Amino acid sequence: MTEHEQPVVRDKRRVRFDPVAGAVPGTPAAGSSPPSTESQMPPTDGKEGEELRAENARLQALVAERTSDLQRLQAEYANYRKRVERDRALVRDRAVADALSALLPVLDDIGRARAHGELEGGFKQVAEALEAAVAKLGLVAFGDVGDPFDPTRHEALMHSYSDEVSQPTVVEVFAPGYTYAGLLVRPARVAVAEPTVALPEAPQGGSESPATGGSPASGGEPNTQQPLSEGQET
Repeated sequence: MTEHEQPVVRDKRRVRFDPVAGAVPGTPAAGSSPPSTESQMPPTDGKEGEELRAENARLQALVAERTSDLQRLQAEYANYRKRVERDRALVRDRAVADALSALLPVLDDIGRARAHGELEGGFKQVAEALEAAVAKLGLVAFGDVGDPFDPTRHEALMHSYSDEVSQPTVVEVFAPGYTYAGLLVRPARVAVAEPTVALPEAPQGGSESPATGGSPASGGEPNTQQPLSEGQET
């Protein structure tokens, strides 16, 4: 092909043409509008219209009922999933708390060794590493002198009275308590002091001697006068 020749395009598609209608079958003729959907709708008056409206109302009520059921099932599933996740977290926390409780005697020995000045050398490094590890896991110690006594968190091993406190107070800590993730692993073992209660005064009538004589304890003479019997002259 030379440079002056134009490309030739051949369309081999076959188009059926209706010589009477002057258009391709199945397509609207030029200038005509598409058929209205209103003409295709069934009549809504009379008995058929009432039946259609009743059926429409029934279907709408059924859709509303099914929608309500789906919403209720969705809410129940959401609550179930939250409950399962909460129970799973609680089981995990309880398992960790049980594992940490096995280390509490070791922590008690470390605390006693520190109090007596025996925590030295390599033992000190190991003890500090263990305390840092359990603290990183979430183990929290509690129980100090001066804390108000709480029976849900303290275990009272000794009890006394004191004028220096105004409420039940921890005056000595034998072993600290521990919590993990809000769970009580072990209560603190303490000594508790309560305020001194003023004793009621003894009634005076019971300690005094008769009017005619004093009691031997007070240095007075004992009363030797006996009451007169009936018929005895004075």
